[in-house]
Amino acid sequence: MDPHPEERLAELLALLPPAPRGWVEAAQELPLARPGLDRLVARAEADARFRELLIADLEAAFAQEGVEADPATVEAIRRRLSLP
Repeated sequence: MDPHPEERLAELLALLPPAPRGWVEAAQELPLARPGLDRLVARAEADARFRELLIADLEAAFAQEGVEADPATVEAIRRRLSLP
């Protein structure tokens, strides 16, 4: 067994190509959007009518709540609410 598995893991990770720019940007922006996302999810869980609006038109629901509907945020809401 390798006595320093962290070092081997670091070597293997160094061989990978850099992450795509869009992934990096989304990773940087998502924590900033988290409070808005949490508010949207909590409201959707508590308000069936608002959840229907989210399902029917995410962008309109975002606008109503003052949350920017960038692709990463939309995808995060879809995952958190198990939307198609």
